Amino acid sequence: MATEALALDGVDALYGESHVLHGVSFALGEGRVLALLGRNGAGKTTCMNTVIGFLPPRKGTVELFGEQVARLAPDVISRKGIALVPQGRRVFARLTVRENLIVAYQKRGGTWTLDRVFALFPRLKERAEQDAGSLSGGEQQMLAIGRALMGNPRVLLMDEPSEGLAPLIVAEVGRTIARLKGEGQSILLVEQNIKLAFELADDVVILNTGRVASSGPVAAVRDNEALITQHLGVF
Repeated sequence: MATEALALDGVDALYGESHVLHGVSFALGEGRVLALLGRNGAGKTTCMNTVIGFLPPRKGTVELFGEQVARLAPDVISRKGIALVPQGRRVFARLTVRENLIVAYQKRGGTWTLDRVFALFPRLKERAEQDAGSLSGGEQQMLAIGRALMGNPRVLLMDEPSEGLAPLIVAEVGRTIARLKGEGQSILLVEQNIKLAFELADDVVILNTGRVASSGPVAAVRDNEALITQHLGVF
């Protein structure tokens, strides 16, 4: 039986009195990519925020390789091995590229270092001393991914990594995710680009109004036209 890198069980989450997640359960297998899909407002980013600790669940459990991490502080969760590539990139605009990467470094027995991130993204090396706020959107996305990798995560959360990027950069981001997957990185991917998500994912979970509407291997979901039309509005 495959090891579960990340598992949510019966998770409820609320913003104030607004009940957003309702009994959400799913599991990300070790070394796999799970695409978390759904229309805008379905609860995808709320799932990410719950896992990383920004929004503690009201009910339910979140486990990292069998260890309970729900309701821990975000910095504690980060040190345990979960890293987030946030929606909108959120780089530290007034820090240099190098400083953005160094500030996130955690050894944790992993292999990601400044030199390795620069090898993955040569453009970041070229711009190492530039302020991050001066980078293009694509370069900022590379920096956001590199910054997360500097934490040597056991699980990588990626929230809309292709959002707002030109097609050539989207393709580059896709190749990067595929490479990380090939190296055994466990990835939870939220992505509005359904084609990209289906190309990269091993498994798919579809959310609808904060509930799991469907889940399964990517081929089973990808080939179900009715399911996609009903819950994603595209085909």
